[in-house]
This record gives sequence, structure tokens and C-alpha cells, in this order.
Amino acid sequence: MDYQKIASDVYNLAESDDPIAPIVREALQVIEQCLGQYGQDHVSLSFNGGKDCTVLLHLYAAVLARKVSSTHNPIFALYIPDPSPFSALEEFVKIATQDYLLDLFTCNLSSDIQLPVESVTPGVSTPSALKGSSGYIGHSVQTRPVGAARGGEGMRRALELYKLRFPDIQAILVGTRRTDPHGTTLSYRNVTDPGWPAFERINPIINWAYSDIWTFLRKLKIPYCTLYDEGYTSLGSTYNTLPNPALLVKDSDSSHTLPSSLTVVANNPNAMCFVESTPPKSSLNDIGPFTIIADNPDQICLADPVSDLRESESPRSTLGPFQVLVSDPNTQCQGEVNDRSAYGVRLPPRYRPAYELQDGALERAGRVSGPVISEI
Repeated sequence: MDYQKIASDVYNLAESDDPIAPIVREALQVIEQCLGQYGQDHVSLSFNGGKDCTVLLHLYAAVLARKVSSTHNPIFALYIPDPSPFSALEEFVKIATQDYLLDLFTCNLSSDIQLPVESVTPGVSTPSALKGSSGYIGHSVQTRPVGAARGGEGMRRALELYKLRFPDIQAILVGTRRTDPHGTTLSYRNVTDPGWPAFERINPIINWAYSDIWTFLRKLKIPYCTLYDEGYTSLGSTYNTLPNPALLVKDSDSSHTLPSSLTVVANNPNAMCFVESTPPKSSLNDIGPFTIIADNPDQICLADPVSDLRESESPRSTLGPFQVLVSDPNTQCQGEVNDRSAYGVRLPPRYRPAYELQDGALERAGRVSGPVISEI
């Protein structure tokens, strides 16, 4: 990771005429002010692999490279996993830890109290603390405590553990935005209540909109968790997180290309299909240049991957309720996605990437606790 390039890209964007330049400048100033007060050795960053904290991490790396040290010392960071986290998210956390040189402490508590830092505490705004997004941020900032939150006991215990392990940390950078749960009344800086571990929460991107996050990530080509390309817009536990229904590809949006070079004729268009191979049995496998689709995941596929079976030359291979006709390996089988099926094969739902969500108010529509909209 070229930290000097990160700093150059981010600060150039902040000084440009781009529409997001003011909020980038604002975030940089908040981070610079925090580091000016506490120093890097006393500041940590809350990182769970989500899009918001990925933006924050990149901003923080830019400030460290530009204002603190060109050698870029390891960044103190805290990870509080959700219960049953997505494997893709865990993998991205590992990659980001390596790329950004994070000194990451994973706070593993029992599953009943695991909560993300980003959604735990309500707060009280302090309008006089900082000027607007295009104004200069002064050096004297008043902060007010944030109170107890729903489910806040888990967060309190996690922060207690972190404080015990890292007693010198005084401030934690958090990727909370105004539209997040409990984010409405937060300011740029909020200290914890009496009875909680003594930290100051720093919220540099509090005024960023959903679209701003994606503009920043894509404009600077910043790597992010792959789940966002699969229709997820807000990540939590696998128990309560689904692709956003607002991004579901409608039947009229596009056609679908079946895998490999296979024509499938199905007797039961409502059956869910699995890809099957010859022994050893396993789903989602290819044999030769052909992909064989079978209704029964336990059934062995006996189709010859080399032969070119045509209706006039040989009987079709029968797989449960499906009849499979192997076609020219150079031919792609096209199927219109009407009634979610093609050539009788029921296709899995497809979703557009998260950055295509037009209405930021629906960001959490894929979460159990988010707003409910009708399936498209």
C-alpha cells in the first residue's frame, strides 16, 4: 500500500471542485484535530470491514501519512464482530489489516453481547463545537456525554476489555453517520458516560450521506468487501442481513446467460436446480467444457462431457425431472429471465451492486431491523 499516494489522492480530492470535497475536508480536519490533541499512540479506530469504516480507515491513513509520519507506523484498531459474521467480511478484515498495517485487536465476547461499535450509542449534538462542512474547524471543541443505548451492555463490556488491554488509548475513531441508528444527534466528538470506559468517540464522517460513501470509494478505487457487489448495502450478522430488495434485478431488466454451453429442458420449472458432477459427488462443479444441471443434488451425472449429443443422434440424458441436451461447446445458451426461469431452470435472484442504490433511506432495507419494502 502506497501511503504517500493515498495521502496525495485524498488531499487533492479535498482541495478540488468535486461536490464531495467539502465533506472530505471536514473529515480530514476532524481527524487532524484529534491527532493534534491525543497523538497517534493514544488513538484507535473501530473497524469491522463495513463500507463506512473502510472510508474512515482510508482517510485516517491519509492524515497519518501527510501530517504524522511518512513511514506509517501500525494503526491501532478495534474489531468487535457481530454474531455469525459473513466469511467474506472476515476475509476483507484480514486483507485490510495487512494492507493498512493495522494493529487490530479482535474483541471476542459471547454471542449474546456482540454488538458493532457503529450502532450502539445515542448522543447529544453540540452545534457550537464545529462549523459547517465548508467551514474551518477550530481547536477548541466542547463534547457532551453519550448515554446508555439499547443493547449497550455488550458494547460497554467490549470497551472495558479493550481499555484493560490498551489503557493508553483515549479516543476511538468511528464510522458513524447521521442516518445510522442512534446517529441523529451525535456530534463530531462525544465522550462516554460515567460508568463506561473513558473514551472519546470521534465521528469524522458523521455528515456523509450513503451516496457520498460510494462516491469516495469508487472515485479513489478503494477496495471494499465483495458483499456490496452482491446487493448487500448494510452488513451485520448472517442472522439478520440479506441483500437489499431495492436492488433486486427485475425480470425486465436484462437477460440471463446460462453457465457453460448447455441446453436444459425441464419438466418441472419450479424445481430448484443444482450443478452436479461425476463421483466424487459435489455440487457446483464443471465436467469438461460442459456444466450439467440436475434437480437432485445426490444424483450422479452420467453425461459424457466429450460427446456432442444431439436430438437426432442420441437420446437425451435424463436427470430426475430434467432432460439435458449437451450442445455445441462454442455456443452460449441464452435465456430471458421471465418468471425467474430460463429453459425451465429456476434461476437464483440477482442483485445490482450497493453503489447503484438511489434512495439512501433504503440503505438498511436488507436488515431485519431496517425499513420493509415490497419485493420487486
